Amino acid sequence: MKSIFNKLAALTFLSVVVIACGSADEKQAKLEKLKEEKAKLQEQIDVLEKEIALENPVEVNVRAKEVAVLELSPRNFEHYVQTQGAVEAENNIMVSAKSMGVVAAVYAKEGQSVAKGQVLAQIDNSLILHSIESTKSQLELLTSIYNRQKNLWEQKIGTEVQYLQAKTNKESMEKSLQTLEEQNDMTKIKAPVAGTIDAISVKVGENIAPGMPAARVLNTNDLKLTAAVSEAYVTSIKAGNKVVVSIPELKKDIVAQVTFVGKNIDILSRTFPIEVKLPYYENLRPNMSAVIKIIFQTEKNAIVVPINAVQDLNGEKIVFVAQADGKNTIARKRVVTVSGVYDNLAQVTGLVAGEKIVTVGYQGLSDGQFIKP
Repeated sequence: MKSIFNKLAALTFLSVVVIACGSADEKQAKLEKLKEEKAKLQEQIDVLEKEIALENPVEVNVRAKEVAVLELSPRNFEHYVQTQGAVEAENNIMVSAKSMGVVAAVYAKEGQSVAKGQVLAQIDNSLILHSIESTKSQLELLTSIYNRQKNLWEQKIGTEVQYLQAKTNKESMEKSLQTLEEQNDMTKIKAPVAGTIDAISVKVGENIAPGMPAARVLNTNDLKLTAAVSEAYVTSIKAGNKVVVSIPELKKDIVAQVTFVGKNIDILSRTFPIEVKLPYYENLRPNMSAVIKIIFQTEKNAIVVPINAVQDLNGEKIVFVAQADGKNTIARKRVVTVSGVYDNLAQVTGLVAGEKIVTVGYQGLSDGQFIKP
């Protein structure tokens, strides 16, 4: 290196001496020749400097920016739509009376568990009971008469008219008794399903009429969640899709499946309804609000990066990758394509497993800049 510099100095001195002694043309020619030799020497100097820098990188003063990196590995990545829903009971029934009258007795209490068909309250049926007793007595008489006429008719005694008349009277009375018993049954207010008494609306001595609410029976073992989903996902959401239901009051997530997808699009909200069958949980109640994630696509072996590591640059999505450069590490710009963004994570193409991306300190980085992970 020193000899090259000595040669360069000698050439420079010589050029000055020659210029001072020779003619103008000779001086110009020799000057051009010396310049060419100087340029060749400068090229040799540059090559040697680069070789020395590569052989002794620790001697080069490199200011590296400190960053944090994440090594990429393939993973499952779920695409979902998030919305709000409400818990509903499949059997949340307001029980009403089937006949009018005065409430004679209330047998159920709020919070009581009842079976299907269990009597909850009784409407005064004393007049109907008297009619039933009277009808039963008449039916016994008519049945006796019918049996006698039947025996006589089988023995060819008496007329057919007498036999048919007795049979008609008996059957008519049986129908009357059946009607009275049905009317009597309508005076009983019964639980239509098994469940728990959530409310009692009647008291003894009150008048009640058909359609008036008497009690609410609730079955919390059979719950569902209803929600509305934007029509933008009408081709994505299907029965059987996995659903993660978050109930704030319970502070837990419930994994379930879509059991029903509505076909009608609401003209105002531009949404369609879905239902999710919920498993039994002791503290799960109707009308609880919930946040649900409906997972409609799962990508296997996807490359996923934090969304904040993806930058917009000149209309392109880029990330910086940490790349070894001798004993140093440099940042390399990599253009990527984002396929989906969920939970602050982005599924991208353009990167491969094993690469390390810059997740902290990427602001202001330039391609080829030295970094310190």
